[in-house]
Amino acid sequence: MRMVQVGPLTVLPLTAALLLALAVSPGLGSGAVAVGAAVAVATRLLVDRGLRREGLARLGPANRVTLLRATLTAGIAALVVASWTAAVPRPLLVVLATLALCTDLVDGRLARRRGLVTPFGAAFDMETDAFLILVLSIYAVPVVGGWVLLIGLARYLLFLAGAVWPWLTAPTPPRRWAKVVAAVQGIVLTVVSADVLPRSISAPVALVSLALLTESFGHQVMTLWRLRRGVAYARAPWVRPVVDAVAVALVWLALTLPRKPAQLSPSALLAIPLELLVFLALAVVLPVRWGRLTAVLSGVLLTATVVLTGLDLGFYEAFDRPFNPLSDPGYVGSGLDLVNRSAGRAGEMFAVAGVVVGVGLALALCVWAAMRLRRAAHGAPRAWSRAVVGLSLVWSVAAVDGAQVSGLPVASMPATSLVRAQVHEIRVELHDRAVFDQALAHDSYALTPSQDLLTRLRGKDVLLVFVESYGRVAVENSWFAPMVQQTLASSTADLGSMGFSARSGWLRSPTFGGISWLAHSTLQTGLWIDSQQRYDQVLGGSRLTLTRAFGNAGWRTVSDIPSDDGPWEQGHRFYGFDRMYDSTDVGYHGPRFSYARIPDQYTFRAFAQRELDRRHRRPVMGEIDLVSSHTPWTPLPHVVPWSQLGDGSVYDGMHASHTSFFQLIGGPDQQRDYAKSIQYSLRSLVSFVRHAHDKKLVMVVLGDHQPNSNVSGTGVSHDVPVSLIAHDPKVLDRITSWGWTPGLQPESDVPVLRMDHFRDRFLAAFSGRRARQRGALTATRPASQSAAGR
Repeated sequence: MRMVQVGPLTVLPLTAALLLALAVSPGLGSGAVAVGAAVAVATRLLVDRGLRREGLARLGPANRVTLLRATLTAGIAALVVASWTAAVPRPLLVVLATLALCTDLVDGRLARRRGLVTPFGAAFDMETDAFLILVLSIYAVPVVGGWVLLIGLARYLLFLAGAVWPWLTAPTPPRRWAKVVAAVQGIVLTVVSADVLPRSISAPVALVSLALLTESFGHQVMTLWRLRRGVAYARAPWVRPVVDAVAVALVWLALTLPRKPAQLSPSALLAIPLELLVFLALAVVLPVRWGRLTAVLSGVLLTATVVLTGLDLGFYEAFDRPFNPLSDPGYVGSGLDLVNRSAGRAGEMFAVAGVVVGVGLALALCVWAAMRLRRAAHGAPRAWSRAVVGLSLVWSVAAVDGAQVSGLPVASMPATSLVRAQVHEIRVELHDRAVFDQALAHDSYALTPSQDLLTRLRGKDVLLVFVESYGRVAVENSWFAPMVQQTLASSTADLGSMGFSARSGWLRSPTFGGISWLAHSTLQTGLWIDSQQRYDQVLGGSRLTLTRAFGNAGWRTVSDIPSDDGPWEQGHRFYGFDRMYDSTDVGYHGPRFSYARIPDQYTFRAFAQRELDRRHRRPVMGEIDLVSSHTPWTPLPHVVPWSQLGDGSVYDGMHASHTSFFQLIGGPDQQRDYAKSIQYSLRSLVSFVRHAHDKKLVMVVLGDHQPNSNVSGTGVSHDVPVSLIAHDPKVLDRITSWGWTPGLQPESDVPVLRMDHFRDRFLAAFSGRRARQRGALTATRPASQSAAGR
């Protein structure tokens, strides 16, 4: 007769009662209840198996406490699954997790005090703790990022490694520090999951916890490494084929990884990479010495392929274009500066360390996979030769037939295609230097007398206002567009109550997701500047900018760029600004808001005080760059009464000064935060117009580019809104022929104007007849400058 272990059965009614209570309040779905029930059933089966293996008749008091923790963990797992599709009470989950952690203080002590310590009890306690930590790490992902899963997966990764290297499964001498570290993991994950700390603090705390866990596991592995000698460990027969399959999968995945985010799908793995077939053929026929050398070199080349493909994916995600090996490495400094300004020095160091560790890990995995694959193919040449021949036949038929899956060819040469694409980018960039030199030599307004320029705006203050990341997605074709549309409508009404009117249209930006200076220079120079190479070329010349045109015509030209923190030589030399303000000379003593050193509303107030409120002054032409809507769009200030702005101290305590690095690369609320930042910038604009009391004011307000693909999505346009705002109706009458929409929100069907065409069109509209005639005589651009499709 088979004896039934009654003790483990108690987990089922206990879990059923807990799940029933959770189903009633807060109301779990069927999927969450099923997960909780599955955890309970798995616990019951595993505990029963453990008891039988050790010949135990029943659970002791200590194991019953552990069983209670397993029951609570089942309920926590159900809540975590429910949180994926609906809101769950965070305090409830934290309370359950706290109770579960408290039971961990009881069971071990109880077992030692009563002399009931058993291998089963120790294993039951450890595995229950490991699963609880895994569940809590899953719940903490939205708070600090997906990397926190490493804490929860550490135990299971070691288990898988033990299947490959059996010496990792040997027992280790007790170490009290390991128990402390295990307890810290649960406590830290519970605190992080509670979301009571600022998220900029939660991430470093969890990172320290991960570092402690890494040290603990590293110590355990090193101890087992030293103890492994002289002991024979039997490896399971299934390990070798499984490890060989993992090596094949790694190489296959590395080669078939698409270059564009839109192509990331399981169907991409159906492509057959020719490079893999060539490598396997060489592995079969080459002798061991040459085969190993080939494997190492192939692993290095595979790593380069992965890195370049990753760069392409990242650039498509951020800038909607592939990585350019000639000019894009120059953005490393700008990228680190962005991380530093947004996430602080710690975030910058973490980013650098992450890149170094990531590349090192990729190199280690690729070389290991290539060597493992060579060893497998050389060890069983007949079987692998058949596989290579079979796949080669399929590849040949697919190549002849042009077979594709989800737009990707089945017969692929990914590494070869990647190298070809990089070489093509370099050739295009080198050719474009000569093309752009021709464009630089042609300027339809270069010789226009200053007395003929901008005669229709004489006596008016003209401001060119760039709203960071203000793209088309902010006002249409997105779930958050109604939020911004409402602000645009109310802002139009507010401006109207002050006697101002607006007309709005669309401009096509040369950049996407970032690198704002390309858009600024394109608008100012009337040249299509879509690369750092073109930007450097134009700054090395003497192109007539809008700023210099105003300066030549008698305006005082001023820039206010709060993202700058020091002198900007090109501002004087190339753009022609008489005075340049940055974050250091506008009297701001308030906190930083992530990337934004100075809130937009304060930027406007400082400009008004220092320029527009001056007596006996010339008309002012100013460029103002608003940065509160710069990624990561959080934390964000709010509009305060104009009289309270002072030196910016009014912002103290509003938010933390930095965001976390993980929010910077993509948090769950980015789209909402982005929309709120655009709303804030627009409200700051209206606040400025209301308090400037300047009826001579004319403003060109536009976005520099669309936000990155996390917000905009993929395959969207590069269009940005642009508005002309003025109190004098004659100013808007000058652009009637442009077909722009009244108000601050352009209609969808308004023709899109390329940003490089704006300068000439603006100068033609507001300059005298002789200037327009002179510009018309030379307005036709050489065909070599047409670079919209570059």
